[in-house]
Amino acid sequence: MIRIRPADPASDALRPVLEAHVAHSRSAGPAESNHTLQPDELTAPDIRFWAILEDDQVLGCGALKALPDGTAEVKSVHVLPQARGRGLARRMMEHLAETARSEGCTALVLETGAAHLPAYDAARNLYERLGYSYCGPIAGYDPDPNSAFMRLALETRL
Repeated sequence: MIRIRPADPASDALRPVLEAHVAHSRSAGPAESNHTLQPDELTAPDIRFWAILEDDQVLGCGALKALPDGTAEVKSVHVLPQARGRGLARRMMEHLAETARSEGCTALVLETGAAHLPAYDAARNLYERLGYSYCGPIAGYDPDPNSAFMRLALETRL
């Protein structure tokens, strides 16, 4: 059974997922355009972190960073290669959107690799299918030719 639950990014159980996430980001584009948070940065008070588990095995992760404008930034969504193709990243993204929506956030925003960085094709395709649209740089970022910025407006569900 697949579950998404709050988790401690500093835990030993999350180390393989976060190490894989950091390694992927380092290999996917230029260092000056890498905005991946390190595991210790994911413990900041304005960040909440979740793990995707099957039974007790961690398969992936995702986080939300609260922004001062009432939006939340999607951070560190990653699924281990052996668990890909099962819709887990979509489930995490839907979980993050529902959490942010229920807390009154007006939108989710994110930064990912630009179109000329093929390592990010699957991520951009997923975000597009989920309704994200491209936008200008989000809070805390400068324009960067290696970055794509995206936004999903969150409507309150009655």
